[in-house]
Amino acid sequence: MTKDWYAWHADYDQPGSGLHRRLTELWDRIREVLDHAPAGPLRVISLCAGQGRDLIPVLATHSRRDDVTARLVELDPRNAEVARKAAAEAGLCGVEVVVGDAALTDRYADLVPADLVLVCGVFGNIAEADIRTTVRHCAALCATGGTVFWTRHRREPDLVPAICDWFAEEGFTPVAVSSPADGVGVGVHRFTGAPRPLEPGVTMFEFVGHDHLTHP
Repeated sequence: MTKDWYAWHADYDQPGSGLHRRLTELWDRIREVLDHAPAGPLRVISLCAGQGRDLIPVLATHSRRDDVTARLVELDPRNAEVARKAAAEAGLCGVEVVVGDAALTDRYADLVPADLVLVCGVFGNIAEADIRTTVRHCAALCATGGTVFWTRHRREPDLVPAICDWFAEEGFTPVAVSSPADGVGVGVHRFTGAPRPLEPGVTMFEFVGHDHLTHP
């Protein structure tokens, strides 16, 4: 059975749920980065953005909101419409919501390298090889000094240590990585290298879903 990714978002509204705790952690981390970001325009991209809950509520109340140009890419048009409405209601004129395959590099070509790159809800739904490939592409998506926010569950197989190693190999340093005991699976890495050219026409990953990965 195909998962309903629109209905999946309902757990965000349940205090104490894993998604609610993950979301709260992400908000704190994004606020911290925005608080300390250098003056001037900021570029933000969000892959598999869903209803935009990771980013839009933070921008809505943040002093840097008008400095941000953001593109949220989401395949499900129902989720994209929720995100688009939320951005409009918050008056976030710089936030664009695009319906499409977030795995395609061409979706981001005119906005990279970006200062904030959100890859949330992705690494738990794609194959291990695709995670490695996506981390490699983050070195083209992210500006020097920029930050990647990512999520991955800490259940077995716990790939978070390997993901951290892959980010290190690509020139990233860890800012914060939740422990297995936290149960939220949030990672934040800052890019200290020089951005690579973004390869055009590349599919970074195939979003297959956690259920398919565990019960093929």
